[in-house]
Amino acid sequence: SGKQTLKIFDGNDAVKRNQFRLISVPRIAKNEEVVEAALRAYYINDDQQEYELQTFTQQALLSDDVINRNDAAEDSNLGSVFRESVPEAWIIRAKPKDEEVIRIYPAWLKVGMAYVSLRVNKDSTTQTVIKEVLPLLGRQMECLQNFKLVEVLMGSKQVQRMVLDNQELILNRLKDIRKTSIRQMNQTRFYIVENSKSIVRVNLFVGGLPPQLSPEEYTNILKDELAIKTNVVSVSHVYQAQGAVVLEISCFSEAERIYMLVKDTTVNDKPLNAVVIPEVMASKIPQNCCPLLVFVNPKSGGLKGRDLLYSFRKLLNPHQVFELTNGGPLPGFHTFSEVPSFRVLVCGGDGTVGWVLGALEEIRHKLVCSEPSVAILPLGTGNDLGRVLRWGAGYSGEDPYSILVSVDEADDVLMDRWTILLDAEEPAEGAENGVAEPEPPKIVQMNNYCGLGIDAELSLDFHHAREEEPGKFNSRFHNKGVYVKVGLQKISHTRNLHKDIKLQVDQHEVELPSIEGLIFINIPSWGSGADLWGSENDNRFEKPRIDDGLLEVVGVTGVVHMGQVQGGFRSGIRIAQGSYFRVTLLKPIPVQVDGEPWIQAPGQIIISAAGPKVHMLKKSKQKQKK
Repeated sequence: SGKQTLKIFDGNDAVKRNQFRLISVPRIAKNEEVVEAALRAYYINDDQQEYELQTFTQQALLSDDVINRNDAAEDSNLGSVFRESVPEAWIIRAKPKDEEVIRIYPAWLKVGMAYVSLRVNKDSTTQTVIKEVLPLLGRQMECLQNFKLVEVLMGSKQVQRMVLDNQELILNRLKDIRKTSIRQMNQTRFYIVENSKSIVRVNLFVGGLPPQLSPEEYTNILKDELAIKTNVVSVSHVYQAQGAVVLEISCFSEAERIYMLVKDTTVNDKPLNAVVIPEVMASKIPQNCCPLLVFVNPKSGGLKGRDLLYSFRKLLNPHQVFELTNGGPLPGFHTFSEVPSFRVLVCGGDGTVGWVLGALEEIRHKLVCSEPSVAILPLGTGNDLGRVLRWGAGYSGEDPYSILVSVDEADDVLMDRWTILLDAEEPAEGAENGVAEPEPPKIVQMNNYCGLGIDAELSLDFHHAREEEPGKFNSRFHNKGVYVKVGLQKISHTRNLHKDIKLQVDQHEVELPSIEGLIFINIPSWGSGADLWGSENDNRFEKPRIDDGLLEVVGVTGVVHMGQVQGGFRSGIRIAQGSYFRVTLLKPIPVQVDGEPWIQAPGQIIISAAGPKVHMLKKSKQKQKK
């Protein structure tokens, strides 16, 4: 063959571990070509003129000199690839330099400047570098002793930090790193860091506690269940409505003990959860900076949620990406509570978006930025809200970086939210001793739509099917297939919903036509993208908008009608438009709000506008700026 295979090591460390990469080059290849191929094998994009290859015979590989990193083996003559007997292995070496340019990164947030470049020579020490860098970062008035230079190796599995000695010669340090591993040099950065007195302070969020207790009662529960030591543990924040507290712990071992113990603790048969809360230095965030808080539901959209979680943790600071299955949205909002301006990205289905918006509503008064704008990366089955805000019908593997760019360029829009009060007048079944107590009123929040009758019944059947075999419901296609199947089973059912309910809109009785389903819609997308209201002009009603303070009321005559609406052949029966609704149920009827179905006992349902409108982010129509 006219080709030859060579073993390439990228430094002494690779030789010691016997970890090499193979390259294939023509037998008559020039040295430069081999160097280029060797650098390419290690994904190093530097100029090949700065490197050379050093031969390694089998004896040299086994010699203690190399393994002990002594320099005896370093000076063996540089071989040419033209030799008759091609050596087994080669090492990539950096050619020595008298001066070079290095990058110094500030270890504090400096918007618009990731690093400064500095020329160093053989006399440059850590101290001279710090002295030259501070004026470039606008810190020339400060004392040199308040800063240190830290070498940070960002390997694939871990991050290693080492503080450089003030008198260390920088060129010698670079030479040592390259001798150990050329690739390691590419993964190494130098940071200038402020010296700070290290105070141990771990903030631990503990959720799953009984709601509406006093701080003292929470402290007593934690003493009983977790045996917390009050001399090193204090309750710094209490979220009574959510049954959660934030502990401030001044001892690492105690923090670790509590964190591990919480995972195996239940209070009132409810498991507790713990999240370590990072400390955000809000005072150091520049004025024009608007960080992104990311929530990911790893259970949404098959396994795509889990992949996105990892991607966003790589692209952003991992401390700004929160997993919703671990404590819900509250730990994220608590972490950002002092940040003056931020935005939110929710990765999940419509139910996940509703969960985050609900949590935001509850905690809004405790946030410095009380109205953050919310963007959506749709991962669920329906994704109606995602469609309306132009984020698409569902995530199909786009580059996570381009998603972040889209969020950055998105337009701010307002959206109504609605409160639904469900007040059952009849008692719950199975009451003890025959003494029946009616169910207490239930309050739910609605973003998209609320359905009564056939629409909710199909949703309920789908819900039951998913609970029986959750493993099968991991693809959008399968989920929609099950919806079709439960719909077909209901085709012959006739139900006179209009006889079982009464509707009042803005204090006026409204006569219902002959229908099987009644749907209140807030957004112009229903059941995975169908336009239930329709686009025809109608003098009786205003053109629907998501921020007009009005809900549209639409009827459907049955499963066939719903299918025709889904197919785009028909729209629903327009019944009313208003801002305050009272529905009287004369018998138990299936109800669903934003995809969550249940059977509602006879009684009253009141729908009214909820608090302030929420700020949402709508994907911009323009192409992304390069």
